Amino acid sequence: MPTIKNQLGYHANPNLPRATYQHVFTQHEYDEFSKCVDDPVYFAKTYMKIVTLDKGLQSFDMWGFQEDMVNTFHNNRFTITLSSRQSGKTVTVVAYLLHYLLFNEHVKIAILANKAGTAREIMSRLQLAFEYLPKFLQQGVVEWNKGSIEFSNGSIAMADATSGSSIRGKTFNIIFLDEFAHVPNGIAKQFFDSTYPTIISGKSSKVIIISTPFGMNLYESMWKKALAKKSSYIPIEVHWWDVPGRDEAWKKETIANTSEEQFKQEFSCEFLGSTNTLISGEKLAMLTEKTPIENYSDGLVIFEKPIENHVYTIVVDVSEGLGLDYSTFSIFDVTKIPYVQVGRYRNNKISTMLLPTIIFSTAKRYYDAFVLVEINSIGLQVADILHHDMEYENLLKIQKSGRNGQEVSSGFSPRIQNGLKTTAQTKRIGCTNLKTLLESDKLIINDEDTILELQTFSEHNKSFAAEEGNNDDLAMTLVNFGWLANQKMFKQTVNSDIRKTLQEEQFRLMDTDIVPFGIIDNGLDPQYTQDRDGDIWVEDRSKIFPFDNFDWSPNSRW
Repeated sequence: MPTIKNQLGYHANPNLPRATYQHVFTQHEYDEFSKCVDDPVYFAKTYMKIVTLDKGLQSFDMWGFQEDMVNTFHNNRFTITLSSRQSGKTVTVVAYLLHYLLFNEHVKIAILANKAGTAREIMSRLQLAFEYLPKFLQQGVVEWNKGSIEFSNGSIAMADATSGSSIRGKTFNIIFLDEFAHVPNGIAKQFFDSTYPTIISGKSSKVIIISTPFGMNLYESMWKKALAKKSSYIPIEVHWWDVPGRDEAWKKETIANTSEEQFKQEFSCEFLGSTNTLISGEKLAMLTEKTPIENYSDGLVIFEKPIENHVYTIVVDVSEGLGLDYSTFSIFDVTKIPYVQVGRYRNNKISTMLLPTIIFSTAKRYYDAFVLVEINSIGLQVADILHHDMEYENLLKIQKSGRNGQEVSSGFSPRIQNGLKTTAQTKRIGCTNLKTLLESDKLIINDEDTILELQTFSEHNKSFAAEEGNNDDLAMTLVNFGWLANQKMFKQTVNSDIRKTLQEEQFRLMDTDIVPFGIIDNGLDPQYTQDRDGDIWVEDRSKIFPFDNFDWSPNSRW
């Protein structure tokens, strides 16, 4: 057997055994190896080294909640952790990943973070922990660089940024998503759309998600589902007070050095909405998605089936179908208030030649729904196909109307167009009305993707748009619906007026707030009422003054 001396030193590093290294176990080492195989917590506490800010390199003296985290990872396929800043969450995951790589053959792990540099920093922690393990626990090293490692047992780990294409087409036994709340919604959604089929193809593959809160987004939605037991994810919650040494004095000092809001988000694990979103953070936190009753592969999602004699409206936002922005439409039941989103369509690869067919079939299914198409660019082509080729009768026509900008019209005029051209004016009106509808509970949103877009639909250059890295195509269908809901012809058609409804509600609230004047007891018999002069209370004046109505003229017969 080759000697240990000749086999050590991958790339001249004495802490890294070469791929051909073989260790001769003592009985004690064999017993310890067996304990480590069976218990990842024992492995981490007994043999793993970490670097701390205050003490440098030291043994990993795990806290209680860290032991619970490792055991949860080990015993479950899907876990999601909501954690306070600087609570040792990442190194805890590193401990479990290292255990998994060493004591399983031919497994693959993906370490993904919001930035590639962050993912590689996590990889460096794993590499450092490996270097300081005793030789009887190490594996021979086949590959060792900043982005990936491979051991002689066939196990591989790689590090990259979380994106829609980072691990597309690859299979992994564990996918670790670090600071997932900081990944923009659009990218996070693309990631799961592209990788989840691969994840569920295996029976033992795991997903470990860890993050501090960062607004309301896909991570926040996944966390809420896990807490409500609406998904397979097991929730783990780590707060600032779980970390030894953190007390009220520490809290006060931290707030003094940062801010109350920052402390709530990063240490108290509160999901705080952006202060400049169109919809208030409080309302966004209350929006809850509904489980679809139909979910088609092309992007059509149905929440409520069409009901006869109900009135429906479809609002369409069209993209070029190049895999970037999405062509979308939302289906609304506008029979009564509150209006309800009963379906939606979202696809970033559909061509403009095929989209009208999908709109047409959906509109016919929903009892010839009224269709409003945004026609700023290629949307005009979609609207024209619906109007001229398919002869769809309930395509809403828009007329340019001077100072009023644009309005829904049923007439014929050279100024008539087959859809709405979004302008600064229509968007401003639509945003204002949408805010009113949602925050006064006059519009119910059921779709998760739509809610996610609203959570990042924020103020930008005196208007509203998606925050960087996110989409707003579904949000714009709501904005244009907000514009439509305020149109006179729309109100007449659906026989509802949102402003009138709100005013009536306000009047009812005012009536309930008014203190009743009370009942006046004048001491008279209830049969009496006050006369027209306010002097005498009688039920019938003739009983007291019988000649009040007498004709005293000379010609009268008295």
